[in-house]
Amino acid sequence: MGDVYRLLADHGPAFGQALFLTWKLTLVSFVPGFLLGMVVAVLRLLPLPPLRFVLTGYVEIFRNIPSVALLIFIVFALPDLNILIDYEPSVILTLTLVCSAFTADYLRAGINTIPGSQIEAALSLGMRPMQIISAVVLPQALRAVVQPMTSLLIALMLSTSLASQVPFPGRELTTLVSKIANDSAVGIAAFAVAAAMYVLTGLFIAWAGSMLEKKVRVLR
Repeated sequence: MGDVYRLLADHGPAFGQALFLTWKLTLVSFVPGFLLGMVVAVLRLLPLPPLRFVLTGYVEIFRNIPSVALLIFIVFALPDLNILIDYEPSVILTLTLVCSAFTADYLRAGINTIPGSQIEAALSLGMRPMQIISAVVLPQALRAVVQPMTSLLIALMLSTSLASQVPFPGRELTTLVSKIANDSAVGIAAFAVAAAMYVLTGLFIAWAGSMLEKKVRVLR
C-alpha cells in the first residue's frame, strides 16, 4: 500500500487527467458510433437488396476486424492513399466504426424481437414505412438492447487503451501506466491504480445501464 500512496502523491493529478481523457475518448466515440449504427440498422430495413448487401458487409467487416489492426490501417496505410488523419481522430474513428457495427447488429437483433403483427397493424392504419420504423420499430428495439449496449459501452471504454499504440497527444490510463513503469519502479502499483479506475468506471456504467433497463422495462 505504501507504493500506492507514494504513487498517488507523485502522480495523482496525472491519473486524474488520464482518467478524464479515457472518459472523453469513450464518449466522443460512443455517441457518433451509436448514431451511425442506428442509421445503418434502419437502412438495412429498406427493401433495397444492393444497399442491404453493402451495409451487411460494413457490419461484418468492422464487427470482426481487430481494433488494433483497424487503427494500424488508418494510421499507417491510409497515408499511402494520400489520406492523412491525426492520431487522436484516428483512435476516435477506429472506436466509432467498431461501435457502429456492433450497434447496428444489436439493433437488428432487437428489431427481430418485434412481432410482425405490429407492423401489419401499423400498415393497416396507413402508416408509411419510415413512420413505422421511427414510431413502432426503433423505440421497442432500443428498449430491448439496453443491456447489450451497456456491455458495448464498457468494452469501448476499455478499448480506449488503443491510444497507447500510437503517439497520442495526451496520456490515457494505459499510456500513463506504461510511462510510469518505464520511468520508475512502481509499475505494479501504477497498474493496480489504473485497473481500479477501469473497474470502477465499468461498474458505474453497468449500474447506469441497469437503472435505465429498469426504467424502460416499465415503459414497455
